[in-house]
Amino acid sequence: MDGPIDWASEWFNSIVWILAVTAAAAVGSALIGMLLMRTTAWGRQFRRLAMPYFRPTRDRRTWGPLLLILTVLLITITTVRMNVLFSYQSNGLYTALQELDADGFWFYIVLFLGMAAIWVVKELTRVYVQSVLSIRWRVWTNDRMVGDWLSGGAYHRGQFVKDRVDNPDQRIQEDVQSFVSLSLTLAFGAIGSLVSLVSFTLILWELSGPLNVFGVEVPRAMVFFAFLYVIVASVIAFRIGRPLIRLNFLNEQLTGSFRYALVRVRENSERIAFYRGEEVEGATLDRRFAAVIDNVWAILYRNLKFLGFNFVITQGAEIVPLVIQGPRFLAGSITLGDVTQTATAFGQVHDSLSFFRNAYDDFAGYRAVLNRLTGLLDANEEARDLPSIDLAEGEGLQVRAMTVRTPDGAPLVDDLELSLTAGDTLIIKGPSGSGKTTILRTMADLWPYAEGSVRRPLGGRSLFLSQQPYVPLGSLRTALAYPEPPEQVEDDSARAILQQVQLGHLVDQLDDDVDWSRRLSPGEQQRIGFARILVGRPDVVFLDEATSAVDEGIEHMLYQLIRAELPETIVVSVGHRSTLDSLHAGKLELAGGGGWTTGD
Repeated sequence: MDGPIDWASEWFNSIVWILAVTAAAAVGSALIGMLLMRTTAWGRQFRRLAMPYFRPTRDRRTWGPLLLILTVLLITITTVRMNVLFSYQSNGLYTALQELDADGFWFYIVLFLGMAAIWVVKELTRVYVQSVLSIRWRVWTNDRMVGDWLSGGAYHRGQFVKDRVDNPDQRIQEDVQSFVSLSLTLAFGAIGSLVSLVSFTLILWELSGPLNVFGVEVPRAMVFFAFLYVIVASVIAFRIGRPLIRLNFLNEQLTGSFRYALVRVRENSERIAFYRGEEVEGATLDRRFAAVIDNVWAILYRNLKFLGFNFVITQGAEIVPLVIQGPRFLAGSITLGDVTQTATAFGQVHDSLSFFRNAYDDFAGYRAVLNRLTGLLDANEEARDLPSIDLAEGEGLQVRAMTVRTPDGAPLVDDLELSLTAGDTLIIKGPSGSGKTTILRTMADLWPYAEGSVRRPLGGRSLFLSQQPYVPLGSLRTALAYPEPPEQVEDDSARAILQQVQLGHLVDQLDDDVDWSRRLSPGEQQRIGFARILVGRPDVVFLDEATSAVDEGIEHMLYQLIRAELPETIVVSVGHRSTLDSLHAGKLELAGGGGWTTGD
């Protein structure tokens, strides 16, 4: 270093430098980002996931996300510049100590306190702004992924695609958070490292002297040695760490599979307990957990190799600048402050060049996250593109030329023709496996292996009840109104309907928020389903074994209740009980193999 710097002018120059470099970094990052998003697979994945959020559109002209990005970028550049200033402050402090300069010593102490105060404010601002950006981006991405999963029934139809995705719930809940946090951490880490590399390379160039290597004098040897040292180490580290990408992907997949098995046990605890199936379930859990642990061991062994190599390289970087600059200090060519600043600059250059090497594990996990999220989007799109019947709005229920097959192409029903008008009732019967439930799925457009046309009321004007009615999370009022908002069910109406379906003992628990799917017995849940019919008052009701858990007396009462309260509603039922025949005016008999007959 030539001499003490002018700190007054240095602060002004630093402000100009920060603004100029931030602008250059913003433009450069945008250009590099566009190049990567066009030329690399992971770049295209990132563009697909992130760009809709940051690109203002006609219906969303907000520049908030981009302004937050620029603010975090400005703070990142400020951090680099302050690190440079701290290196000069440290140089001055140790030089003052070496020269026994008391005034200079206290000047640099006071300067440090002022800079430290600025650093604290900067860091708090960075944490806040980056957290705001992360939270908002995560909310948007979560909404997008959930919306895409639900759109077009992809959450259900996804089970029919060729390559089913595993654990979409885990991908949305965990991978969205990882995607946002890793995107910000890696992006700003890379930018900060590149700017820091340039800044401290200039300092290292200024402080570096010649070095004689095997009789050849290398000018500015410290700079060349730092770059060569880290580049060679990074190439080796990348080769060691490459398998981590696959292992991290497997880790997410296997842990999701194990967690799903645990959830299955919890949700089916009573059935398992009746069978005393603990041993079988335990074996299943052990097997899936063992796969998780095997993969964890593989990750551990690979990380030991990767981190061990990195630790050796990092520790070597601590001593190298002292070994090279020590002789120059002992010869009186440089000051103690120059030595400490050299060590700082070398460390910053080393850390900057080593960013991608040290963050390789994060990049491996990030690539796995990109694969999992875009894989879910691909599966959702494939699910929506599956074949579908021609379903449209219409009065009554009109089925024309409807053919239903199994996934392997075997016919269940050929060229079915039905025409039902207001108040009609129809019972669908046939041997097990003849396609009774599948016909209802087809009419709901949930079965892709079918063709033909269905005209029926859409939206809330049609209601499907399965053998085990779905009971959503929330209050009993929510269960009654589903799929409509609970606010539409008034207290008096809800209490009256509960009385009608013989659930009067629940009238005082309308707003109790408990797990009603576990609180209610199967028969009570089926009666909740019929109560839902009375609340929603649909034009068409499809009932799939909807009274299988109640006795014949209650079954008769429930059907008569629907007829009395909703005389114009079309009722289509699937069932085995002979008692259902007298409750329906029409009958569709399935013979299997595609055959069918109708009659009274």
